[in-house]
Amino acid sequence: MDYLKRMPGMVRKALQEYNMIAQGDSVAVGLSGGKDSMSLLACMATLRRYYPIKYDLRAIYIDLGYGNMDISRLKEFCDNLNVPFSAVATDIGKVTASYVDKGTSPCAICANLRRGALNSAAVAEGCNTVALAHTKDDVVETMLMSLFREGRISTFAPVTELSRSGIKVIRPLIFAEEDEIRIYMKASGFEAIKNSCPYDGYTERTETRKLLETMAKDHSDVKNTIFGAIRRSKIDGWN
Repeated sequence: MDYLKRMPGMVRKALQEYNMIAQGDSVAVGLSGGKDSMSLLACMATLRRYYPIKYDLRAIYIDLGYGNMDISRLKEFCDNLNVPFSAVATDIGKVTASYVDKGTSPCAICANLRRGALNSAAVAEGCNTVALAHTKDDVVETMLMSLFREGRISTFAPVTELSRSGIKVIRPLIFAEEDEIRIYMKASGFEAIKNSCPYDGYTERTETRKLLETMAKDHSDVKNTIFGAIRRSKIDGWN
């Protein structure tokens, strides 16, 4: 299977089915250096050449302040795609560390702060749309986390309108699975940049992912089954 064509095709399917892009949109991709965000940016850059709805594209990196990310590699990646790149310095790392000291998981706080910083940077750059690299795995895991932790059936929507900032948040990778993205990265010759977060791999999401892997041993298609149920549901943004 040619994933160099398949992955942009999955992104295009998401853009079309959920009307993610409007004519003349200026899209900021949140680029972390991980395989998901790099794949999303590459696919959006590819589609930009022939997608019938024209849009501008740029990449924004939110620097958490840990000081161990090689930003020059991100810029080189964007230069090769002919995509403008900007990095925004923050002290989010220090803020989240204070929650660890209090015995609280920093991940939710970090995610909220990063999203806020990204949205603000996008507005400052003249963008009206922010593209996040959430995958099919993230959709399913978020639903399970909501079910187990909050007792409700919920997950993020493919498209979210933020009335306060005027930003539209889109998630064009929702049809792609993590394993497919790994294959695409290898086929493209891209190399992900190691996550600079010291808490990476020790999250509630990691445990939920392990649970899905265990379930898949007896029910190999469990992820697609849950994802299909979400698409057929009345969850906001999916029906």
